[in-house]
Amino acid sequence: MATPINCEPLKSLVRTVPDFPKPGILFYDITTLLKDKAGFAQMIDAFAAYYIDKDVDLVLGIEARGFIFGPALAYRLNAGFVPVRKPRKLPAATAKVTYDLEYGSDSLEIHLDAVQPGQKVVIVDDLLATGGTMEATTQLVRQLGGIVVGLGFAVELDFLKGRAKFPDYDVYSLLHYNE
Repeated sequence: MATPINCEPLKSLVRTVPDFPKPGILFYDITTLLKDKAGFAQMIDAFAAYYIDKDVDLVLGIEARGFIFGPALAYRLNAGFVPVRKPRKLPAATAKVTYDLEYGSDSLEIHLDAVQPGQKVVIVDDLLATGGTMEATTQLVRQLGGIVVGLGFAVELDFLKGRAKFPDYDVYSLLHYNE
């Protein structure tokens, strides 16, 4: 496996927004990183360097920010890209998983023909907090017979311990925050 790229300098490109989306939350806004061409390139390069030796067939991006990293990473890995969407956004037959949120539930869908049995899949998203969205997405991949070879995140909020939901998966996060 390739040596991971040190992404800590990218933290200087992430804007912190206190009390968003509600009081007491410190929001890590990556839009400022995304608009920086060198920072965005380093982020995609880091993901690609980590996954290049995993013989990836598909990169799945979770709506909506996984759509930012997923296609660029898929291109770099010579893999296909598959969007994982909120309900009623995909035009053909879908598989669906409903999962619990702090207050209520939500669902994700993927086309039934998006992942073939045995295909190796990396799933990417912007943030690992509690892990519920990613857990639902891994369920979708397994339902379709795919093999999850990695879970990639731009940011991981270590203090929320979302990584603990994935003891059997290779979890790779570029930036870690402890508060």
